[in-house]
Amino acid sequence: MLKQRKLGTQGLVVSELGLGCMGMSQSYGPADENESIATLHRAIDLGCTFLDTAEVYGPFRNEELLGRTLAGRRHEVTIATKFGFRIEDNRFVGTDSRPAHIAAVCDASLKRLRTDHIDLFYQHRVDPAVPIEDVAGAVGDLVKAGKVRFFGLSEAGEAAIRAAHAVHPVSALQSEFSLWERNLEPAILPLIRSLGIGLVPYSPLGRGFLTGTAKRAEDYPEGDFRKMDPRFQGENFEANMRAADIVREVAALKSAKPGQIGLAWLLARGPDIVPIPGTKRRSYLEENVEAASIQLDSEEMAKLDAALSPERVSGPRYGQAHMAMINR
Repeated sequence: MLKQRKLGTQGLVVSELGLGCMGMSQSYGPADENESIATLHRAIDLGCTFLDTAEVYGPFRNEELLGRTLAGRRHEVTIATKFGFRIEDNRFVGTDSRPAHIAAVCDASLKRLRTDHIDLFYQHRVDPAVPIEDVAGAVGDLVKAGKVRFFGLSEAGEAAIRAAHAVHPVSALQSEFSLWERNLEPAILPLIRSLGIGLVPYSPLGRGFLTGTAKRAEDYPEGDFRKMDPRFQGENFEANMRAADIVREVAALKSAKPGQIGLAWLLARGPDIVPIPGTKRRSYLEENVEAASIQLDSEEMAKLDAALSPERVSGPRYGQAHMAMINR
């Protein structure tokens, strides 16, 4: 069984590893609903009870899947979901974090999730058209109403984090962070620790590079997110596979899988970090959970840090359109 960790200083306690549920709704290739449901139940049985979803996953289908699956088990899990996008005709068409929209999204998510409260409600992306103070105030109102327990931000920059936290305490920042993507180290990680905000890294396995399963962009089917990822394309792919070799070497020495080493590295970075590797299969879930028992010594940590330092990773982590939405 997984242990628990505190996310921030506001009282949010979650399993030391979470489960990213996005891939269960076809963001990374075809989904198998029966296997996804079995994976969710297996996660709860293993103590992996911090479940991450969002209205835009599907859209809407991911929250609906969790709502159906968690009937009778809602009390065993911590649900995180997200607001902040405008969705029309079942597709994302822009950001929208107006307070009235946040309240409407909350009610709709509660209905889809079949619950009376959301444990952690994140702003999915900072909305340049809405002051972050208004966003924090709106979520604060939902907390007062008992519909939300804790407030989170996703991919927010320093100024936004400070401004939001001054209005209503932020319990967690969700952002891409891994051996593969270290953009938070210079400024964001020190800032959130000074404010008592926990970190929830998504894509902690580098979208497959840290597991050794990555393929070239052109080898992924239409609809798979990685088909458009710059790091999977051309010379970037070759350079990145070479950089990830060290993870496989350390894994072999530890009799572990490469992905488990990537998760163990994150867990060793501090007790305020809770990765949410995404999977839709029980076999990968069980492999991820086993990573919590792997201990890396200081020499192994230093070796991994050096081999996958930011300058060794080739290509931006998103295409231009997605990068424009990162508040940095």
